[in-house]
Amino acid sequence: MNDSQRTGDQERLLIVDDDEQLCFVMERAMRRRGYDVVVAHTYDEALAAAREAPPALATLDLKLESDSGLKLLPALLEVAPSCRVVVLTGYSSIATAVEAMKLGATNYLCKPADADEILQSLERESGDVDVEIADNPPSVNRITWEHIQKVLHEHDGNISATARALGMHRRTLQRKLQKRPVRH
Repeated sequence: MNDSQRTGDQERLLIVDDDEQLCFVMERAMRRRGYDVVVAHTYDEALAAAREAPPALATLDLKLESDSGLKLLPALLEVAPSCRVVVLTGYSSIATAVEAMKLGATNYLCKPADADEILQSLERESGDVDVEIADNPPSVNRITWEHIQKVLHEHDGNISATARALGMHRRTLQRKLQKRPVRH
């Protein structure tokens, strides 16, 4: 880590999320743990903050209001190549987890995640062979959600093209996307 990623003895942490309340809580929790925290709510704010003061660590929301965190990830790592990034999302899917890791994320966490979980995932250097394997396979609803996310990603987030590929009406797809994903 270079000196521009530190303020005194504090590591710089960039929090990128469009949820202002979550950012407020996370910023406070991370400052208490000794981090120099910078908050951004949009793609442009995040890049400007990283250019001004490259972070050592970052949390990145997958679904920003008008952009995808997956699009921001490579741009952020170009500005701060040694930054360790955890992608956070309430809309997790296997496809987005794989893509986040391919694009350079250190880890991928489902919301809600607390400050300690986030810090642990930022510090981990390798995978965990002891990770718990679920006893039950995912439900049909979860598999459907995963498939929709995969097709949406293949069509670069284009709702109309995704709806055509899935053989459903665009509004039906929009309604399905507005719902929270099922856990199992």
